Amino acid sequence: MLIVDDDELVRIGLRAILDAQPDLAVLGEATDGVEVLPLVARLRPQVVLMDVRMPRIDGIQATRRLLAASADPPRVLVVTTFANDEYVYDALRAGASGFLLKRARPAQVVEAVRVVARGESLLFPAAIRQLAGAYGGRGADRLRAARLTDREAEVLRLMTTGLSNPEIAAELVVGVETVKTHVGNLLAKLGVRDRTQAVIAAYESGFVTPTG
Repeated sequence: MLIVDDDELVRIGLRAILDAQPDLAVLGEATDGVEVLPLVARLRPQVVLMDVRMPRIDGIQATRRLLAASADPPRVLVVTTFANDEYVYDALRAGASGFLLKRARPAQVVEAVRVVARGESLLFPAAIRQLAGAYGGRGADRLRAARLTDREAEVLRLMTTGLSNPEIAAELVVGVETVKTHVGNLLAKLGVRDRTQAVIAAYESGFVTPTG
């Protein structure tokens, strides 16, 4: 993975935590978003741990550039000091798969990286609901244009509550593979990469609201 942060102490701490795991390896470090594309092209990490506030190119712009530059870009995990930061919400809207607080415990850091490396979203429904309430409402209504089926819409609504595929399957009394198919279809229709962006789209369109 690649660590991108202008704070040397943060980079040192994250590297120490992650390199101590037998299944994880830090391939490189960057001090600013401007360095991200060249390093990703050379190192090809699965995950980029991206600070949001950096002097030249911030994590939001760096995330947008990274996801636009490749058909199969690495997953982006935002590393932030404050969970209720507009920068965090904008990074999620730009395509980050989740966020991690800098004060997180080592075990939480490791688990977050593993989740994102598996291609899953690090989804905190309550946090995203709070962020959407404070900073949302700026996106186009992608849901209307996506023409989701009733069942796809039902699956999306359950996704916004943080339920996993097995939990959604149990709620709807269907098989897990059926849920996976619905999730894949609705992601494709919304034109988003993962569950985090689907949930953001649900709030941005008014499909669900921060107040419930």
